[in-house]
Amino acid sequence: MTTSHASPRVSPAATSAISGGEIPLPAPAWSRITRRVFGHRGLAIGLVLVALAVLIAVFAPLLAPHDPYHQDIANRMVPPVWHDKGSWTHVLGTDKLGRDTLSRLLFGTRISLTIGLVAALISGVIGTTLGVLAGYFGGRVDAVISYIITTRLAMPVVLVALALASLTGGSLTTVIVLLGLLLWDRFAVVSRSVTQQMRDAEYVYAARTLGCSLPHILLREVLPNIAGSLIVVMTLEMAHAILLEATLSFLGMGVQPPLPSWGLMVAEGKAYMFFQPWVIAIPGIALFVLVLAINLLGDGLRDLNAPGGRN
Repeated sequence: MTTSHASPRVSPAATSAISGGEIPLPAPAWSRITRRVFGHRGLAIGLVLVALAVLIAVFAPLLAPHDPYHQDIANRMVPPVWHDKGSWTHVLGTDKLGRDTLSRLLFGTRISLTIGLVAALISGVIGTTLGVLAGYFGGRVDAVISYIITTRLAMPVVLVALALASLTGGSLTTVIVLLGLLLWDRFAVVSRSVTQQMRDAEYVYAARTLGCSLPHILLREVLPNIAGSLIVVMTLEMAHAILLEATLSFLGMGVQPPLPSWGLMVAEGKAYMFFQPWVIAIPGIALFVLVLAINLLGDGLRDLNAPGGRN
């Protein structure tokens, strides 16, 4: 005689009770992440603005109404559309060479984001490498790298960048390389501090006991656990790099004409700031909004990564 064990069945009433909300079901992971991100006002605003800037940079050739390099001297210094003499042909007006301001503004978003992202990646690789090595090994290695970090912190970034740019000549590639080589100190300080806290963690001891190689421990055990802090630093350094690029371009040592850099647009319009203030106000506002958005994004990510969250 065999005994059959039937699987328990859930009654329709129990099913309706569960679906009706009497027994709460866990929310999906994506729902919890979305609620947490958009529950932070600053992070949500920064994320939306940065995403909008990325879309503008990607689709700039499709969004721009005119060629950003085309010069039309007959239509130079046309005011924006809200001005009495404005025209919908040039919504944000034209510059001193008759180039469409809106088109140059859209393409300038691509230049600013490219410089900020690539410079932050270069500085992140340099600073993270030094910081992780100093924090993990300690001793003489930490002393030497700490001395290098202190030396870098004693150097004024703008003056050094101006001096090097004047020697090498300003260009887009030069600006990216210079900023990447000068903005790594925050990455080094943060990664060194966090690595010092994690080098004695249990999972690092376990990896050593199992005979894992040093590159495996640093790349697979330490680095993933400090990635959250490094992402926050990267957003802040992106904003810093964008501001420095605008400063160098304004002083004539950064991106060179005819590239539509926002700092260069401000420099080209400074002679008209008292008579046609929109020439410098429009790129200046765009620069302010982009830097503010990246800072809000970084500040929000820092709050989410803080223990228990920070409001």
